Amino acid sequence: MNMKNLDKAISDRIRVWLDGNYDQDTKNEIQQLIDAGKTEELTDAFYKDLEFGTGGLRGIMGVGTNRVNKYTLGMATQGLSNYLKKVYGDEPISVAIAHDSRNNAEKFAGIVADVFSANGIRVYYFDALRPTPELSFAIRELGCKSGVMLTASHNPKEYSGYKAYWDDGCQVLPPHDKNIIEEVNKIESVDQVRFDGNKDLIEVIGSDMDQKYIETVAATAVNREAIKAQHDLNIVFSPIHGTAVKIVPDALKAIGFTNVNLVEEQCTIDGNFPTVIYPNPEEKEALSMALDKARKLDADLVMATDPDADRVGIAVKNEKGEFELLNGNQTAVLLFHYLLNAWEKAGKFRGNEYIVKTIVTTFLIDKFAASMDVKCYNVLTGFKYIGELMTRLQGQEVFIAGGEESYGYLVGDHVRDKDAVVSCTMIAEMTAYYKQQGSSLYEALLGIYAEYGLYKEELISLTKKGKRGAEEIREIMDKLRHDPPVMIGNKRVLTIRDYLAKTEKDIESGRINSIDFPASNVLQFFTEGEYIISARPSGTEPKIKFYISVNGELDSPANFRKKEKELDEVIETIKKDLEF
Repeated sequence: MNMKNLDKAISDRIRVWLDGNYDQDTKNEIQQLIDAGKTEELTDAFYKDLEFGTGGLRGIMGVGTNRVNKYTLGMATQGLSNYLKKVYGDEPISVAIAHDSRNNAEKFAGIVADVFSANGIRVYYFDALRPTPELSFAIRELGCKSGVMLTASHNPKEYSGYKAYWDDGCQVLPPHDKNIIEEVNKIESVDQVRFDGNKDLIEVIGSDMDQKYIETVAATAVNREAIKAQHDLNIVFSPIHGTAVKIVPDALKAIGFTNVNLVEEQCTIDGNFPTVIYPNPEEKEALSMALDKARKLDADLVMATDPDADRVGIAVKNEKGEFELLNGNQTAVLLFHYLLNAWEKAGKFRGNEYIVKTIVTTFLIDKFAASMDVKCYNVLTGFKYIGELMTRLQGQEVFIAGGEESYGYLVGDHVRDKDAVVSCTMIAEMTAYYKQQGSSLYEALLGIYAEYGLYKEELISLTKKGKRGAEEIREIMDKLRHDPPVMIGNKRVLTIRDYLAKTEKDIESGRINSIDFPASNVLQFFTEGEYIISARPSGTEPKIKFYISVNGELDSPANFRKKEKELDEVIETIKKDLEF
């Protein structure tokens, strides 16, 4: 055994695994890495424990404290079990568990179910893979105290993850997330994890819950007349080898659409995602097969969901009749604008309705919501903050929709997480409505721009892997805090919001005010002309993300491309200012 090139703290962690009560395959894999001199891999695998971020627990599968495996999942579940017992005492405790199509997801879900049941907690266990939003729905429907979804969302195939939910169907939030971690950290040995499940406490659920969920999704439809008139709307859909394979087509059928064409090659359940580089509907490559099929069928709409069906990407025909992918902000603009108008026409407004978005999602939504006298809340990045607000306002205000620029939306209050299933049904309804009016989603989007201004956003993600990568991300954020830019995109910076310090600084006066947000490592720079640049380390991936938002007036939809090019040039200037 040779670990002389490793940090002592890391070597000590490795010895715990080699000498402790871990299975022999795990020990053999660690020894192989040591024998091969894989210092960097061992460091990345053991230099820290996996932590709950904006999406829960997520990481690369493999051996080590910083990897997703039987033991890290077992310790997380034991910690969650201990915390549930501490919070609820002698009350009956139940949880719901689901998994997506990831490699090892079913095995991991079984391990989690065993640990919960071994701790005397009743488990409702889905009989096969299910979408994340259905897990959130089931928690609420069954009156569970918690729930776990085994998924890594749209990450590459090497990843897996563990999303922990609370009794409202929302992902765990402060103080619960930190308290759970504290309970996990109290477990000094893997021997303290109860892996031997109690089968009497595990109840399998399935089709009955599917039916309730689909009926609830279908009930969110606003314009039944448009759906009926355009029931044969030509829709192409791909689940990208994931959980939406059956449930999205069934939901579309439930509200009345009769012409849904599946991308058969991507309907196979496969955690290797063989037809794509990344199973991410944000990527054009992931939708290439769907686009090919749409061209052959002359489709009206293309939709694709990620493996756990909480995000959806769409493509529509542009002014040349060519399919064009919309980004997450554009889809959110269309969806929110359509819903506000549809609710108004249906006479559903009572004056206490609201929508909610994240601070890095386009402010065009704020603009048209204000013009329609509908309250628009902004929350931190991470859909759990949208869910938290929904729970807090329940019974006081009426939720219409929530969304974020990363392709996640929710219509209706049946869950507390982003829901690509209901998003697909509402996007299809929206497409049917505009087609009935002799228009298209693309034309509707340009009409919104002409009325309220053209907003253009771009996301820059810098990947910084491993221990050194985490240090680089900290260094970037420190520099932005202590030596902030004065000019960005030839515009003066007027205001800086630091969500970690919970302050807003007016640059001209030097005045600093507090902001009412939970502390979060996010910086926002507001310039003349209402440009917004945001910097945020990802909570689920080894990345730092920069969100650029610029805008300008659009005098006519016919001038869209010209104006878009001008704003693209502004974005390029901003990138140079930020040294990208």
